[in-house]
Amino acid sequence: MRRWFRLSVIVLLAAAISCRPPRSDRIAIASKNFTEQLILGELFAQQIENKTGLPVERRFYLAGSYICHQAMLAGRIDIYPEYTGTALTAILKETPQGSAATVYQRVKSHYEQRFHLTLGGPLGFEDTFAMEIRGEDARRLGIQTLSQAAAYAPQWKAGFGYEFMERPDGFKGLAATYGLKFAEPPRIMDLGLLARALKDKQVDMAAGNSTDGLIPALDLFVLEDDKHYFPPYEAVPVMRQEMLQKHPEVKAALDALAGKISTADMQQMNYAVDGQHRDAKEVVREFLRRKGL
Repeated sequence: MRRWFRLSVIVLLAAAISCRPPRSDRIAIASKNFTEQLILGELFAQQIENKTGLPVERRFYLAGSYICHQAMLAGRIDIYPEYTGTALTAILKETPQGSAATVYQRVKSHYEQRFHLTLGGPLGFEDTFAMEIRGEDARRLGIQTLSQAAAYAPQWKAGFGYEFMERPDGFKGLAATYGLKFAEPPRIMDLGLLARALKDKQVDMAAGNSTDGLIPALDLFVLEDDKHYFPPYEAVPVMRQEMLQKHPEVKAALDALAGKISTADMQQMNYAVDGQHRDAKEVVREFLRRKGL
């Protein structure tokens, strides 16, 4: 009976797969599992739909860079938004150093040669890690930099995402660079909860994103990385070369976005979704209209 059951499942799965549209007729777009990635994934999707007429499949909220990268290599997705510093350290395992232009070219070259993936032009903003404290604490203590904050860290509790704790350009290197020691081991929290946890005084320092719309909304303060620990993190589309050979119009559509999204633009869109609880599709649609795209 078990053999017949397994056979039945295989047959049903095969039938389901065969009923799906041919893979070459759909552009599969993914994103990682936080708001900005959802917005960028939706932005890519709408831009391709508007400019090429090709059908798009949305596969958002994948767990992180590694999962997205493996899905690209397996041909399960065609495009996802990435950050050059993340690609350099988390995927290529290289030392986080160099100017924005140098890091972009290194990542682009390695991705093309090793993975048959290509990078589109930078979208216009950089989303670096933002070490955040409450604005009231920054003003009360007169703190502006991470070096200054290190003196108070032994009295504080920290909250970080899982990926930040594990990645080579994450907590371990940051702690070593600045001599950061906290009152207890950092709490590992979902990225979407960190800003609120900081505001509600569950933690005293959190690793967020510099384009987070909740930073001004919740009166949080981003500490200056005065020792330049973090590499550049320019936002770029990553695309499969095999897909682009079949559909070169996709690259042209995404190239039209290069340099069009400022840090303020990204903060506003993030806040519209996170803070105002608006639908990401509507937010992206408005942005494209406003930019004449």
